[in-house]
Amino acid sequence: MLVVIANDLPPAVRGRMKLWFVEARANVFVSGIRDAVATSVIDYLFAHCPARSGLLIFQKISSAPGYRIHGMGDTRRRLKEISGLQLALENDELPFAPSRNLS
Repeated sequence: MLVVIANDLPPAVRGRMKLWFVEARANVFVSGIRDAVATSVIDYLFAHCPARSGLLIFQKISSAPGYRIHGMGDTRRRLKEISGLQLALENDELPFAPSRNLS
């Protein structure tokens, strides 16, 4: 399985992605392709997408922890590794300061 989240894809790449993927929502692609094909697709994306595309790719793998995260350009998400696990942080700041006064 492969999930690709992009900020902006070139039209030619976007059209090619629609051969292998379902576009769940704008710039979010999901596919159940095999591991060997997934590696080829990742190589294709890295070769044909500029850094402004902001790719974030989640790849299912057979070894622990069961997934690998690839990133390129400004993904609008920060990647962090904790105890050997790769994590994608949506937003590491609180949207508001918690109130200490409950009255």
